[in-house]
Amino acid sequence: MTTDYTSLPGLAGVYLEDSYVTAIREGDGNLVFDLDAVLTPSHPAYRPPRRGEQYCYAAASLNFLSPSGVEWIRRSTVRSTDADGLDDLGNIDTFAQSRNSYRLVGDWGEVVVHTEVEPQLTIF
Repeated sequence: MTTDYTSLPGLAGVYLEDSYVTAIREGDGNLVFDLDAVLTPSHPAYRPPRRGEQYCYAAASLNFLSPSGVEWIRRSTVRSTDADGLDDLGNIDTFAQSRNSYRLVGDWGEVVVHTEVEPQLTIF
């Protein structure tokens, strides 16, 4: 059975398909996606979009803590730079949970993270 990411408590009110991945970090037993995250009106940190923005964006990190395994299916080193000078690795186009694993796909690559801990989103 596959679960939609918006049903996970830490990801309610976030729209990953239009959020930008600015970095992917691995180490210390974690996998972290740094994001310029799109927040929807249902998110507690939502604010109206700033002038020139389509959405409410917030700096955030999507943390997979203590994974028992991280399987990279493919990786891409293609990078763009956004208007603010940040790296833009693309979006998270697919985020699906199946039992104790999460499959994420985007321009940056495809990865399956095996963990019993739900991912955590931290807004900065």
